Amino acid sequence: MSFYEDGDYTIDPAYLDRVEEIVNYAINADMYVIINDHWDGSWWGMFGSATEETREAAMEMYKSMWSQIAERFKDYSDKLIFESANEELGDRLNDKDVAQDSGSLSKSECYEMTNKINQTFVDLIRASGGNNDKRFLLIAGYNTDITMTCNNKFKMPTDTIPNKLILSVHYYTPWDYCGVDSLDQWGSKQDFEEMNSCMEMLSKFTEQGYGVIIGEYGVLPKKDGSYKGDIERWTNNFLDNCDYYNFCPMLWDCSGFYIRRELKMKDESLAKLYLDRSYAAQSKLSDEEIKQNAKTQMDAEYQAALDRANEGVGIPAADDKAIAWIMYQSADYNVSYSVGDVYDPTAKTDGLIANNVVIEGAGKYSVSIDCSDCTKPKGVAFSALGVSNGEKLFPGMIITIDSVEIDGTPVEASGTAYTNSDDGKCTRVNLYNAWVSSVPDGARTVDGDLSNATATPYNIKGSFTKLTVNFTVTIPE
Repeated sequence: MSFYEDGDYTIDPAYLDRVEEIVNYAINADMYVIINDHWDGSWWGMFGSATEETREAAMEMYKSMWSQIAERFKDYSDKLIFESANEELGDRLNDKDVAQDSGSLSKSECYEMTNKINQTFVDLIRASGGNNDKRFLLIAGYNTDITMTCNNKFKMPTDTIPNKLILSVHYYTPWDYCGVDSLDQWGSKQDFEEMNSCMEMLSKFTEQGYGVIIGEYGVLPKKDGSYKGDIERWTNNFLDNCDYYNFCPMLWDCSGFYIRRELKMKDESLAKLYLDRSYAAQSKLSDEEIKQNAKTQMDAEYQAALDRANEGVGIPAADDKAIAWIMYQSADYNVSYSVGDVYDPTAKTDGLIANNVVIEGAGKYSVSIDCSDCTKPKGVAFSALGVSNGEKLFPGMIITIDSVEIDGTPVEASGTAYTNSDDGKCTRVNLYNAWVSSVPDGARTVDGDLSNATATPYNIKGSFTKLTVNFTVTIPE
C-alpha cells in the first residue's frame, strides 16, 4: 500500500471544500476554471508498473478521484472544465518515484495507455450525472507536447456529445530560452520557423473540430527575477499564432509576471502587450479581421528575421565553392554561427558578422566571426574550422592551424589540431569538440604525426568580441 492509499481512496473532505471555495471565487468573478491533477507526487508511474495489480490500482485510484470530483461539481455550469491530467500522460507513466518496477511500457504502449486513460476519463464524467453529461472536457495531450501529441498514435477519445472535447497542450519552446537561464535571446529565422511550423502542426485539431487550449506557455523569468531579452518578440509571435489558428493561450505565472498584492503586471511593456490583445481591445474586430491582423504581423516579423539573417552572413553557400568558416557555439549557448558540417551562413545569432573565405588552393587564409553588434560570446561549447565541399574539390586537403586569436591575442594550444571529415563532404578541423574522445580514423596532419593530436586544442574562456582563425591549406600532389 503506497502513501497515496487509505483503503478507499477518499479525498479529504476539507481539501475538497477548499478547492470548491476557490472555484467559487473564480466563477463569481465571471472567470472560467479548469480542475486537473498535476504531478501529485508522481503516482502516475504506477500505470507503467511491471505488476498488473499495481497498474489496476492506478486506474482504480484515477477513477475514484474523478468520481468524487465529478460528484462534488456535477451541478456547476460550463464555466467549470475538467481536465484529464496535466503533463503526466505519456512518458511519465513510466516514472519510478512511487512504483519502483515502473518503466515497463514501450513508447507505443505509453501512447496506448494515454489514450485509454483519456477515454476512461470521458466515459466516467459523462456517466456521473448533472451537467457532466455535456460539460466541456479538456483532454491532455501526450506529455502535453505539441509534436508528440500530433503523432498519429495519440487519439482523441470518443464522446457521447459532439463538440465538447478540447485538447490541452503546453508550449515552452525552445526550453533553453523559455525555461532556464542558458539562452537569453530569441528571434532568428530558425526560431520563427520552429514556432510557426509547430503552431501550424497543432492546427490539425482545430481543423477536426476540437478546441485547443495551450494551458501553459511563456518565457519564464530568470532566477534573479529579470526577463529574457526578446521576451516581447517571442510572446507577440506566439499570440499572433494563437489568434490566427484560434487557440486559447493561458500564461503560466507563479507571480513572476503579475504582482498579486499590487494588482498589476510587473513590467509595463508586457502589460501593454496584453492590454492591446485583450477582449476589450479586440471586441470590435471580426474573427476574420483578427486572423488577418495576426497573419500580417507574423509575416512582417518573419521577413524582419530574414533580413537580419542576411546581414553579415558571409559568403552564400554554393556547391561549386570550397568555403571556409568558423563553426561556433558559445559556452552559454547564447551565440552561435553555422554549427554543423552543412555550411549555412544564415544560421547565426542576430548581429554576428562572419568573415569567411573561398579556398582557391594551397596557401594561407584567415576567417573570423565578429560580435561587435550582438551579444558577447562567453567561452566555447563547440567550435571547428569547416570547409564546405573541401573533400570534393580538394581531396585529401590538410589544414594546419597557424593561430587562433581572441580580440587579437593568440590562444595557447593544448595539443595538435588534425584534419578529418565526418560526412565525406565537409573538411573539418576541430578547435574545441569535447564530444570526441579519441582521434578518428582518417585523421591527417602535414607531417603525419598524431601523437599529440586532440579534438580540443583551443579552449576559449571568458567573453570576447572577435574570434579569428589563421590557417594554411596544403593540397597533396
